[in-house]
Amino acid sequence: MTSRRRVVVLFGGRSAEHEISCISARAVIDALDRERNEVIPVGITKEGRWRLQAAPPAFPSEAGRMPEVTDGSGADVELAGDPGSRALVSADGSRAPIDVVFPVLHGPFGEDGAVQGFLELAGVPYVGAGVLGSSLGMDKAVQKALWSASGLPVVPHEVVHEPEWAEDLEGVSARVQALGYPVFAKPATLGSSVGISKVHGEGELDAAMAEAFRYARKAIIEKSIEGAREIECGILGNDDPVASMCGEIVPRGHEFYDYEAKYLDEDGAELLIPAPISQDLQERIQRLAVASFRTIGCAGMARVDLFLRGEDELYLNEINTIPGFTSISMYPKLWEASGLTYSDLVERLLELAVERHATEAGRSTRARELEG
Repeated sequence: MTSRRRVVVLFGGRSAEHEISCISARAVIDALDRERNEVIPVGITKEGRWRLQAAPPAFPSEAGRMPEVTDGSGADVELAGDPGSRALVSADGSRAPIDVVFPVLHGPFGEDGAVQGFLELAGVPYVGAGVLGSSLGMDKAVQKALWSASGLPVVPHEVVHEPEWAEDLEGVSARVQALGYPVFAKPATLGSSVGISKVHGEGELDAAMAEAFRYARKAIIEKSIEGAREIECGILGNDDPVASMCGEIVPRGHEFYDYEAKYLDEDGAELLIPAPISQDLQERIQRLAVASFRTIGCAGMARVDLFLRGEDELYLNEINTIPGFTSISMYPKLWEASGLTYSDLVERLLELAVERHATEAGRSTRARELEG
């Protein structure tokens, strides 16, 4: 009998999306097939310490708060640094072998290439995009520049660095004025709608920029596409990615799909799957989503968010290389509606991780042989 695959599910982390990561990880762990996989939950505290867990913290917590990984929640562990060893090392020096890591980490220090680079150095297969794809997927400013250079449609926007805002307030305000209010101000390197504000006029801009700069040194100011519908599409694969059917998000009682609507208000939005659009339009969106995925060198998975104005005017909004995996998240729901259950989706992602690692390892071996 083949032994089970030992899967480290990595969650929590140092970003402002720590709590959402915990919720996503619980859903992933619940979906893993125990006959095929042995699950090893590892939580990262907000200070960056790795803790071996029995399970992700419950949501809501006993105190009624969002869940988080705390210092007292488990024993210290670390990833063995010697390439190819594929092991977790405990404080007493004991080693536990692992096969693959599923990083369910949202935001900086988890979704931006930092953890991915660490896993590459350690020679451990992992789910999702590599270092470059993760970095580009996290940085909304750079991804939009690449999409624009590739001829893909993006929302009119301005990129503002924190020192620039402090030193040239009038100049930045003029650039925003040229976009035309209302606009959205958001951190360039964060997700889950953290730090986002809708700005209806110049009098609201200062507070919105202060909020964005709480989370990043670079902000994006985007023109609001008034009346647009928010369409999302899931991507799955490595060299030959495929797109799910499309879904639509309709905010309820919220001006836009903000953090509260996503995670705290059970009636904050309606998810329409499939999106009420024509088959031709869905296929066009799917092609655009795959093109955006390939342009940034993504792998494994991503959720692509777009705006649809009128009958056929499309804009890429952003790509999420580690999309939400909570029970209400769009990515797994889109694939379930496309014929892939949550459990099968998670299993396929693990397979893609192992396949990509084997391909890259083989390429490295051939390169060393040629050099020798």
